[in-house]
Amino acid sequence: MALEFLNDLGEKAQAVASVAADKAKDAVELAKINMAIAGEQREMDKNYRTIGEWYVSEYSGEVPAAVKDLVDTVLASKAKIAELEASKPVREEPAEKVQTAEKTCPICGAVSDSKFCPHCGAPMGE
Repeated sequence: MALEFLNDLGEKAQAVASVAADKAKDAVELAKINMAIAGEQREMDKNYRTIGEWYVSEYSGEVPAAVKDLVDTVLASKAKIAELEASKPVREEPAEKVQTAEKTCPICGAVSDSKFCPHCGAPMGE
């Protein structure tokens, strides 16, 4: 009787584990498909944007009435961006740049200004 109970319990646990594994595989597969769909949508959006940019630059004077308002909005945005870019403050470079002491790695001979060699990881020393 106890042995039957333990066997039934083991079989039920195995069945539950199998169902859980199948659901996990399905979830992973669904996530992969959703990521592929999102990637294709980004690519499609990028291509639509490229087509639109080409169209506006190619036919700027001959825009059909159906899209004239959109093209005018795009051109106004471009002008605003140019205006904002021109109003950015200019950063002046410092008169002298601080020189960093480059060191040669005693192990591999790579040159770096860090404490540890970026190539082999050895301490660069003083």
